[in-house]
Amino acid sequence: MPGWTWGIGRTGENDVLQCCPNGARAGGDTPALPATAADLARDAAAVAALGVRSFHVHPRDDQGRESLEPAVVAETVGAIRRAAPALEIGVPLARWVEPNAFRRTEIAQEWARLPRHQRPDVIAVSVHERGWESVCEAVASVGLGIELGVWTTGDAVQLRLAGVPVNTVRIAVEVTVTDPDHAVAEAVRLLRALQPMPVPVPVLLHGEEDGAWPVLEYARRQGFDTRMGFEDTLYGPDGIWIATGNEELIRFALGQPVAPRTGPRRSPRRGLFGGGFGFGGPRAAHRG
Repeated sequence: MPGWTWGIGRTGENDVLQCCPNGARAGGDTPALPATAADLARDAAAVAALGVRSFHVHPRDDQGRESLEPAVVAETVGAIRRAAPALEIGVPLARWVEPNAFRRTEIAQEWARLPRHQRPDVIAVSVHERGWESVCEAVASVGLGIELGVWTTGDAVQLRLAGVPVNTVRIAVEVTVTDPDHAVAEAVRLLRALQPMPVPVPVLLHGEEDGAWPVLEYARRQGFDTRMGFEDTLYGPDGIWIATGNEELIRFALGQPVAPRTGPRRSPRRGLFGGGFGFGGPRAAHRG
């Protein structure tokens, strides 16, 4: 915002667009949701060809359940690496999968012993999770990068007071307010709560569900890294059509043309996504 001096990472010309292809979504949410290692590798290759530099993925076992098991992570990361060798690959060390913080520190060490091509580059850790500092210490001790998730102003203040852990590559500011009329205001509150940070750290700012596109557009205007994919939303910027895949969502995020759509569609909320946030051609093409 005009007049603000940021101690956190406005990245400007070299901003990162990350793809988050699946998240914790159930497979029935959309047939296009990637679940297997092969599906994720296919999407990784497609979005990497569009210029995506980072891929935040939730590996799943043969039953479609999220898993932190080294064998599952190795299979998923290895498939993605073969399909898109230049992508940064991040995996969340998620409390909802493994509640015990000590066990999560052990898992980080197990991942670090995987062959290089099957090992994540970055491990996502959320500040609101009990034991996050110990988990970050374990991750840093084995030389892996850390993506810190900040969901609330309380998280932001806690991180600012605790200090940024060694090996932190970015802070992911996650706006959980889904109302599109209020999501950007929440983003501003979270960013303010992170100030002042003693060490400049890149910030990846993103929203979710109906707040995903307003926050993405705000992040791009302000020069922050951001992300897009099925983890954050199933819909394009107009909130009407379910996206055909992660590649289409990334094309929307980049302002590239997307094919028109016909068939059943969602009834949008009143005023959802305003006038399209300057996505221009893609929004117009998306009205089947």
